[in-house]
Amino acid sequence: MYSEKVMDHFMNPRNVGEIENADGVGEVGNAKCGDIMKMYLKIENDIIVDAKFKTFGCGAAVATSSMSTELVVGKTVEEALKITNKAVAEALDGLPSAKMHCSNLAEEAIRAAIEDYKRKNGLLGECDCAAACGRRCDDVHHDHGYDEDDDE
Repeated sequence: MYSEKVMDHFMNPRNVGEIENADGVGEVGNAKCGDIMKMYLKIENDIIVDAKFKTFGCGAAVATSSMSTELVVGKTVEEALKITNKAVAEALDGLPSAKMHCSNLAEEAIRAAIEDYKRKNGLLGECDCAAACGRRCDDVHHDHGYDEDDDE
């Protein structure tokens, strides 16, 4: 079922909590299963120096949240944007196919927090939105929540 790494990150999650005055905050959710992830980033000189999360969800949601915070710390903003759901799942030595949507949420939470950081710092224009969230749109003040059709 679950790898030892998934169980370890579920039983002993890293970086749980909030960052006061975070530079970027992203919240995403999955309407189908009810999982909600909120990620907080502290960014200095374009480097993510701290990441924390709060997740309401299953063990896989907690594990992917925990792992994603470990993956982003020390990376530049642009490097962090390249972290995929597949990379999160691989770092946990895999997830059951029925739980891959949790890694999608982790990727989306990273992107949403970075988009928030960019918006707060005047770095997000209409054209940058697709790079930040992976979706093309005309309005930079839109919801980047999980689309329930994404995992079908």
